[in-house]
Amino acid sequence: MNNFNSTNRERRFKAHVSSIGTTQLHLRNPYIIAWWSAAFPGFGHLLLSKYLRGYALFLWEILVNNMANINQAMVYSFTGNIGMAKEVLEPRWMLLYIPVYIFGIWDSYRTSVDMNKVFILAERENADFNSYIIGAFEINYLDKRRPIMAILWSLFTPGLGQLYIHRVLTAVFTMAFMIVFVYFSNVLSAVHFLFLGEIKQATMVIDPQWFMFIPSHISFAVYDSYVNTVENNKLFESEQRKFLKEQFQQYHVKIPISVDEVK
Repeated sequence: MNNFNSTNRERRFKAHVSSIGTTQLHLRNPYIIAWWSAAFPGFGHLLLSKYLRGYALFLWEILVNNMANINQAMVYSFTGNIGMAKEVLEPRWMLLYIPVYIFGIWDSYRTSVDMNKVFILAERENADFNSYIIGAFEINYLDKRRPIMAILWSLFTPGLGQLYIHRVLTAVFTMAFMIVFVYFSNVLSAVHFLFLGEIKQATMVIDPQWFMFIPSHISFAVYDSYVNTVENNKLFESEQRKFLKEQFQQYHVKIPISVDEVK
């Protein structure tokens, strides 16, 4: 006899709707996931909804990157100043950075492959899952949203696209660290000087070590909100399709096919 608890009677199910978001399985390209882990450790795991692992790698990246001055060295390398790039790097922290960075890429790729296999099995089982929840602080339910709106809101402020599709944990995390990156990079002060036409002053005031985090952060917010909007729409359609089949398709209507049967 199978020993399932009262809240999980099926072996596998595709999604779970909670007050803080919708977590679901869907097919992912392992190479894309690995690429996001290479762009910023933790992003690949966040795309897989592996939040604790993703947040741990994300925080580790900020700490060790800043201590090793990796972003600063990258800027010097991009401008052809290899000597300064070597000088600013801190070897003790740099050597600590490498193995965890490689692990993040490898683990996100491996996990993506495994989760694709689990999704195929869950899709075949097609088990029921909750599609609506109401609590003291929040209401969440499956419905269709517009992917273009998720992109636009993420471009305005990273995290708003996630709020649009009710990915609360990722939204709060993304918005909070966007504030950190913008504040410590002095990017808004640089924009202010650009508006005044003082390009040299804008270049001097910006901190490249913190600024280099921002492009990856914005790109991730856009990509994550878009992909999850599309997949949530697919999940909504799948749930509706199953409901209609179970509730209405069982009632067959016999259509006459000959004149005698009509009489």
